[in-house]
Amino acid sequence: MNNTGSWEKNVRKVVPYTPGEQPKCSGIIKLNTNENPYPPSPHVKAVLDNYDCGKMRLYPDPDSTVLVEAIAERYNVKPSQVFAGVGSDDVISVAFMTFFNSDKPVLFPDITYSFYDVWADVYRIPYVQKPLTEDFRINADDYKCENGGIIFPNPNAPTGCEESLEMIEDILKANPDSVVMIDEAYVDFGANSALSLIDKYENLLVIQTFSKSRSMAGMRIGYAIGSEKLIRYMNDVKFSINSYTMTPITQLCGAEAVRDEQYFQDTVNMITETREYSKKKLAELGFTFPDSKSNFIFASHKEKAAAEIFAALKERKIFVRFWDKPRISNYLRITIGTREEMDKLFSALEDILK
Repeated sequence: MNNTGSWEKNVRKVVPYTPGEQPKCSGIIKLNTNENPYPPSPHVKAVLDNYDCGKMRLYPDPDSTVLVEAIAERYNVKPSQVFAGVGSDDVISVAFMTFFNSDKPVLFPDITYSFYDVWADVYRIPYVQKPLTEDFRINADDYKCENGGIIFPNPNAPTGCEESLEMIEDILKANPDSVVMIDEAYVDFGANSALSLIDKYENLLVIQTFSKSRSMAGMRIGYAIGSEKLIRYMNDVKFSINSYTMTPITQLCGAEAVRDEQYFQDTVNMITETREYSKKKLAELGFTFPDSKSNFIFASHKEKAAAEIFAALKERKIFVRFWDKPRISNYLRITIGTREEMDKLFSALEDILK
C-alpha cells in the first residue's frame, strides 16, 4: 500500500487478557480453567430439548426478566437489585464503565484476577495494585486511602484464600464515597458471601457467575446484586451499549439452573469433598498451598519447580495453570476435577517427582 497514514496513533492499544489454554486434542485431563467437571442441572437439558427454535427470530427480553426474577427469589432480594450480564466478565466490565470514573485510582490486589488491570487499561481508568501479604491475604489498611473504587475477588483468584466478612465490612466502612465490588466467582465452594451486607451498604456490589458452581461456563451468565440505585445505573450503561445481550434460551436455562437447588448443592458438595481429599494427597507429595475455599488449589512444591512440573504434566496430557509472574512463578493452580481425574493427576505427579 502506498497511502500509509497516521491512523494508528488513534488506536486504543492494550495488552489483552490471556485466558487458560483451551487444548483441541482428545484424551486430556483439563484442570487449568476452573470449569466444573459435572454437567449442568438436568432442568437445563430439558429446556434445550424442548425449545422452539422458531423463537430465535425474535429479539430477546432486554431485561432478562425470567432469569432476574429467579435469581432475586433465590437470594431473597428484589428483581430491581439484580443485574444480569453475559458472564461475570461482562458484568464487571459494565460496572467498571459505570462506577470507576473519577481521577482517583481504583484499588485491587497485585495477585488477583488478571482481567482487572486489562479493563482499567481499556477504559483509561487509573489504578493501584495493593500487594497481598506474604501469605496471600489482603491488608484492609491498604484500602483506607483516597481511591476511585475498589474491587477484589473473594475467595481470591488464583490463591483460593477467603477474606472474612469482618474485613470486607471494615473496608466498606472506610470507603463510603467509593463503590466496593466483591467478585464472588468461587464463593459457593465454602466461603461466606458479602450478600449479607447488601442492605447495610448502598455502595456494595456483589458479583457472581454461573460458570463455576452451576456448570454453565459455555452459556455465559453472570449477575450482580446490590442496591436498587447501583443496579439502575448499571442498566442505564448497558442499555446505552447493547440492550439485547443475552439470548432467550440462555435466560431460560439460567432460570432453571437456579431453581434446581438440590442439584446445585449436590455438585458443589462433590467438588468440595474432592478438594479436601486433594489437599491431603498434594500435601503427601510435598506440596504446600494456602487453604482454598474455591474449586482449585494454588500449590507449590518445595523441591521441584512449578514450570518443570507444568511442562511434565502437559506432556502427559494433563493441563494445569501456570503464570511466570513475580511472587507466583513457583505456583500451579490446579482445578478440582472428578475423583478419577484427580487420582490420575496424583499418579502422574508421583512419577514426575521421583
